[in-house]
Amino acid sequence: MEILFPIRLKVLLVVLMCQVLPAAAEMANPNCQLSVRSHTTTYFREGDFMMGGIFHTKALTQYFIQSFKEKQRIFLCETSSFRLFRYLLVFIYTTGEINKDPEILPNVTLGYWIYDSCDWAEKSLKGTFSILSGTEQPSPNYSCWNNRKVVGFIGDLSSVSSLCIARLAGIYRPDIGRPGPSFLPLTRADKLPNWSKGPISAAIIVPCKGTFSFTLKGISLSVRKSFEGGNKGYWKTIQNKNIISYGSRDPVFNDRVQFPSFYRTVPDELSEIDGIVELIKHFGWKWVGLIVSKDETGLWAGKNLEREMKKDGIFLAFFIRIELDAMVSKISINIREILIESTANVIVLLVSLMYVEFVMFFFATFDIPAKIWIVSSTFLRVLDTAYPQNRIIFNGLLALSIQQGEIPGFREFLHGLNPSDYRDYILFTNISERLSDCKMPNAIPSRTGISLPKCTESESFDEYGLSLNNTKNYRISYGVYTAVYTMALALHKLYMKETRANHPDRRESQEMHVEQWQLNAIIQKMTSGNKMNFKYHDSSNYYEIVKCFFLEEGGARTVTVGSFDTSKPAGNQLYINSSADLWGPYFPKCPQSQCNEPCMPGYRRSKIEGKPSCCYNCVPCVEGEISNTTDAQSCIKCSEYEKSNTEQDGCIPKNINFLSYKDILGATLSSITILCAVTCAVILGIFIKYRETPIVRANNRYLSCLLLISLMLCFLCTLLFIGRPTQICCLLRQVTFGIVFTISVSSVLAKTLTVIIAFNATKPGSKLKKYVGTQLAIILVIVCSLGEIIISIVWMVSYPPFSETDTLSDPDYIIVQCNEGSGCFFFCIIGYIGSLALLSFIAAFLAKDFPDRFNEAKNITFSMLGFCSVWGAFVPAYLSSKGSRMVAVEIFAILSSSAGLLGCIFIPKCYIIFIRPELNTKDTIVRKR
Repeated sequence: MEILFPIRLKVLLVVLMCQVLPAAAEMANPNCQLSVRSHTTTYFREGDFMMGGIFHTKALTQYFIQSFKEKQRIFLCETSSFRLFRYLLVFIYTTGEINKDPEILPNVTLGYWIYDSCDWAEKSLKGTFSILSGTEQPSPNYSCWNNRKVVGFIGDLSSVSSLCIARLAGIYRPDIGRPGPSFLPLTRADKLPNWSKGPISAAIIVPCKGTFSFTLKGISLSVRKSFEGGNKGYWKTIQNKNIISYGSRDPVFNDRVQFPSFYRTVPDELSEIDGIVELIKHFGWKWVGLIVSKDETGLWAGKNLEREMKKDGIFLAFFIRIELDAMVSKISINIREILIESTANVIVLLVSLMYVEFVMFFFATFDIPAKIWIVSSTFLRVLDTAYPQNRIIFNGLLALSIQQGEIPGFREFLHGLNPSDYRDYILFTNISERLSDCKMPNAIPSRTGISLPKCTESESFDEYGLSLNNTKNYRISYGVYTAVYTMALALHKLYMKETRANHPDRRESQEMHVEQWQLNAIIQKMTSGNKMNFKYHDSSNYYEIVKCFFLEEGGARTVTVGSFDTSKPAGNQLYINSSADLWGPYFPKCPQSQCNEPCMPGYRRSKIEGKPSCCYNCVPCVEGEISNTTDAQSCIKCSEYEKSNTEQDGCIPKNINFLSYKDILGATLSSITILCAVTCAVILGIFIKYRETPIVRANNRYLSCLLLISLMLCFLCTLLFIGRPTQICCLLRQVTFGIVFTISVSSVLAKTLTVIIAFNATKPGSKLKKYVGTQLAIILVIVCSLGEIIISIVWMVSYPPFSETDTLSDPDYIIVQCNEGSGCFFFCIIGYIGSLALLSFIAAFLAKDFPDRFNEAKNITFSMLGFCSVWGAFVPAYLSSKGSRMVAVEIFAILSSSAGLLGCIFIPKCYIIFIRPELNTKDTIVRKR
């Protein structure tokens, strides 16, 4: 019994429905009267075909009401703007032009019903409901339009409002004739119920001529036979109303599954974001600020812009999300501090339409440094701002705006408007007050408190007022113009397909055969002006980049400075007119917008840990490296024959380094060389002249002459070290020096040994007598020199010296030098000479006490002591020197050691010859002995 009760209840409900609905369907509806009356937010015009218009003509003003618990926020739709009202006027004007044109919809009138959305979702829904139902009080799924049809909607400016229109228009289904149950004559339903076995998920049944509605859910019936035959009813099919928006840019409308009949005359926000990124890249800005509205539109745009900028190495200095209650909190103070302290000179501002008025009010009290503002096209409403501080902060902003176009005859239409013809429309009278500077009788009182003279009702819009509002070229307004013409032309094509032969009653043709899916197909195939193809994309993604200036006398001026066109290949999409005034009025040239000051040429960037890659320190390039661009990632190494200049921003040829005669050091050493060689030659001449004197003969005149000649050659061989090294010089200089110097030291050694042999030979029975004479000395010199010659030959054969350039030892010079080929052989030569010198020193030291007036042992001892000291110090000095200094060290060693020999051995003899000649006699020598 308990199981059967629910079934009986459901059957009872169905029987009740079958009895009540037919009667309800026959009821007359006294309220189904389309009463058209004046309304402050609507504009109505009768027509055979009706277009719905949802226009944002007034802006929301935010107010706060203080209650006992919390501060409540309310919005009032009261701020009027001629720029917004112009969109509605374009709609009215275009509709009138179409009705006048005999080529479009002949003998058919195009009407409209326009609602002001005030950029408010609730008002958009209410207006859409009213237009669809045909009544000022919305009636869902109810139409009172009789034979007239709502063919589509134009609007809205904001994406939020357009989304409400699109969702609601998709729920309202257009009517088609289909067989229906006989007990429901001329009914309309949201969904055709499943009359076979199975659950009925939902059925909303609304009589055409009444207000009755009934809903069933979850009832399983099998009553197909009960509904056969009888009258035919009308049931709804899934067909959306066609909507053409003139300002909605949300990418969600690109989804043709959700919005198959939604179109727009403006590009979507994705292409605008791409344009902003390309603009930032073009000017090399790497550090920008971003301000967005804290709603779905602003946060979505900010997130996508941040992602696209990061792909190109652009970073955010700050990311501010402005909320509507920011003015009543400490947030405004924090935002102001961020804007003042930030090093970013470029700020991107992306806000939804709902936030535009609030953002202008938000910045009205700010005093911040001059910045370059890049804004979306929605923020161009700032050109109508009444806040003086806005005109300072946003003066010179850059905006991506949709392409402008011309509306033929619209300017004349504006000039011909008379406010008295629209006295019932409060919004129109308020706009008239602003442009005519007089007080309309029924206008809303101004909050400014400025008293105006009363209007005579014969005023018209003056030229000055219209010029300040740019009524020659249009952007959003042109989109409205295009949208209305597109809808009318599509309707014309569809309407003209129905011939009188098939449908003699033109009104019946309108009611039965003008369907939304047909109209949608035609709109998809249409292309109207300015590259707008609704089938494949919503509109051409073409933007004009405009520079906005606020004029001192009021109003604003926009200058097109470039464009962005996504239809062009990558790299050519952005165009900037470099001759235009891009940076006025606050910047004389393109400002830098970076985390820190840019690294000048000569420096490179060094990343700071924990900071974005655009924040860095500037580190100077090291020696031999340069950077010739600003903000160089790394320094460029100069070639081996170049060095960096003082500023480290360019490579210059290195100086050639060798010991030149033009250098002071080279000239000094060469002068000393010549002087010493001349001195040797003079002394040699003296010894030749005084060769028969006792002092010359007592010191082995032949060895003395050989020693003088070798010393003179030692001095002269240093000239091979001065000048640019060549291959011949490199081969000869060390070998020549080694052999000649060996002869000199060998001669000294021979002289010392000769003295020792001579004194020891005087002893009785000495066997050294046979070695006394010049022959032994000559043989000794030859034998000692032969060892040096052998070493030199082996050296020249195995590892010969050669000329080379050394670019690594000194970063500032190219050292042209002789590579000795083998350092081992070079030091063998030096070591061999040193060994002979050491032997000479020992021999001289042993013979220093021999009793002879002309004994040279003491002189030779001092000369060899000096010789060994010089060459002992030479080795470390030579190894630690490079280039010309290394050569100078060797020349100094040769000159000083040779001069030591010359001075210690021969100067005393010259002193005796010229100063003390009385000592140079045989009697003196004998007496001394």
